[in-house]
Amino acid sequence: MVSPFWESPFVLSPPSAPVERHGHVDLHLPAGAGPRPAVVLVHGVPLPPEAPDPRDWLLYRGYGALLAEQGVVAAVPAHPLHNPADLSVAAEQVSQAVDLVRADPRVDPDRLVLWFFSGGGLLLADWLRRPPSWLRGLAATYPLLAPLPGWQVDDRFRPVEALGAAEIPPLVLTRAGLDRPEILGPTEEFLATAARPGSAVRLVDVPDGRHGFDALDHTDQSRDAVRAGRDAVLDLLAAR
Repeated sequence: MVSPFWESPFVLSPPSAPVERHGHVDLHLPAGAGPRPAVVLVHGVPLPPEAPDPRDWLLYRGYGALLAEQGVVAAVPAHPLHNPADLSVAAEQVSQAVDLVRADPRVDPDRLVLWFFSGGGLLLADWLRRPPSWLRGLAATYPLLAPLPGWQVDDRFRPVEALGAAEIPPLVLTRAGLDRPEILGPTEEFLATAARPGSAVRLVDVPDGRHGFDALDHTDQSRDAVRAGRDAVLDLLAAR
């Protein structure tokens, strides 16, 4: 019997960090005094009805510990969306989580990255369209960059179209080579649109990785890709 995705262990084994729960947001805290840079980890949507709170998934607890090990406050907000038509609710919960993190005295409010996963990638659009001045960059791992066939989604949540003509913030994109064609196609379109003078897009390729490779494919390639994504995010936080 195959275990559900949320029970699959993270491909790395970072030391666990203290975790505080503040409403719908978990904070994974590094050792030492602050203020520290922060990363908000935006989990995938929509969730199966039977899925537990994503903050308790081994995957996101692993990413939280991985970042805390590097001296970064990692925030994991829960936005338990089951219908893609309700993305605006998830977007508001992510925005509230960002405000909570930036207001924490242990966080440097001007050193923050948002990191999106899977279906959470649709929520990139707002931050691409109107990036705030304090945002150091964005990251996306096997992201959906266009709605899947049959999904009823507000035009607001279309990252490719959100690129527009404005300057986009620095971006790290991790592409799983064995992802579904309906995910890889928009990813290629997004990369082509983003590849223009003045744009800083860093691509991490996982040629043999499946969607969810960071929990499903326990290989050296997966581990190297997760470390590369982490290091790229750390570079964004250190920039300026």
